[in-house]
Amino acid sequence: MHNKTIVSFKTINKLAIPATIAGIAEPLLSITDTAIVGNIPVNGVASLAAAGIVGSFLSMLVWVLGQTRSAISALISQYLGANKLNKIADMPAQAIFLNISLSILLVLISLYFAEDIFGLFEASGLILEYCVSYFSIRVWGLPLTLFTFALFGIFRGLQNTFYPMVIAITGAALNVVLDFALVYGVEGLMPALYLEGAAYASLISQAVMAIAVLIVFRLKTNISLKLRFPFNREIKNLIGMSLNLFIRTLALNAALIVAVREATLLGNNYIGAHTIAINLWMFSAFFIDGYAAAGNSMAGKLLGAKDYKGLWKLAKKVFLYGWIISIALMCLGFIFYKPLGRLFSNDQPVLTAFYSIFFIVILGLPMNAIAFIYDGIFKGMGQMKYLRNVLLAATFLGFFPTLYIGKFLGGGFYAIWIAFVVWMAIRGGALFFQFRKKFKPLLQNP
Repeated sequence: MHNKTIVSFKTINKLAIPATIAGIAEPLLSITDTAIVGNIPVNGVASLAAAGIVGSFLSMLVWVLGQTRSAISALISQYLGANKLNKIADMPAQAIFLNISLSILLVLISLYFAEDIFGLFEASGLILEYCVSYFSIRVWGLPLTLFTFALFGIFRGLQNTFYPMVIAITGAALNVVLDFALVYGVEGLMPALYLEGAAYASLISQAVMAIAVLIVFRLKTNISLKLRFPFNREIKNLIGMSLNLFIRTLALNAALIVAVREATLLGNNYIGAHTIAINLWMFSAFFIDGYAAAGNSMAGKLLGAKDYKGLWKLAKKVFLYGWIISIALMCLGFIFYKPLGRLFSNDQPVLTAFYSIFFIVILGLPMNAIAFIYDGIFKGMGQMKYLRNVLLAATFLGFFPTLYIGKFLGGGFYAIWIAFVVWMAIRGGALFFQFRKKFKPLLQNP
């Protein structure tokens, strides 16, 4: 007999609100760096550009390797719904071991090729020098972040987003305090470290979060992190899901990285403006993603229990809530159009470039909501292959053609952000219609 999952405003928001707060805290680490670094009195524009370039590359590494979080969450929630959680008790430790081992290898390789990597982003001179020094510190936070993400994924699978929220808030708050102290210095105590100070602030915050989540995990769950062999039979499925998400995320980051490269080619002012815009885009994405996280957690459990009516009801509700949030963010974006830019930079050419395209970012938010909500639901159901195919199509048949046709027609900076809108429209539309096609017939045959 399965414990019935009640799909209501209360149960959804019990997961969504903490997940939203935790999700906001995640890009807040990057946004804090951007805002503080953009106001550095010495070579502020170069520092802002370097932070944006390195941030894009690190996001790619985190998103590519961090997909294990979604796979772990999907499997745990499905087994929880089927009341068979004991059958995968040894899987989380095995998954974390594989992921962290790979991340350490990538850290060492990327450090060795750092100059070549950022040269691909068209960074040169002072910006390249700043990129390498900033990256050589921040990259060591990668294994720590992946460890934290993996445990967050287990909590999400167990229908608990509260503890990840508390830990994420702690990390974000610490990062803000350390950013001010290390970037600008504290008179009589420490010198200003400028861009490297921002890197150290992020690294220390990531370490604190990793230690905190480990302590809470050991106190609040019965799942062991002791590594045992042989591998659980679901490891093969988890690796398969992770590989599909890995390919998907490569395509996703190909779009993000090419956008950074094209903005860099337009000049320092444009990469500075793009850094501000993409950070606000990510901020709104994680804000909406709270309901996607609720959909992720509950969809896996409902699918495991074969409660298709509950799954259909869940999709309708989280879609509505996500849409409302996106409209609210749109309104706030237009109300605070000018102040948001000045929050990140006082350089007028950077602000002029940013203001020229910010309305495109704002108008695309409702489309983003559809994509993120259904993305979370499909991940919870373990439908990683379809997610992979949708992202590949959206990137190579939508984003790149729109970007380069727009560039050819003289669209410049506009072409980059119009391409983002087309990209998200394809992603959201494909997932919305596939969900209806797959699950509407099952409502009559629960």
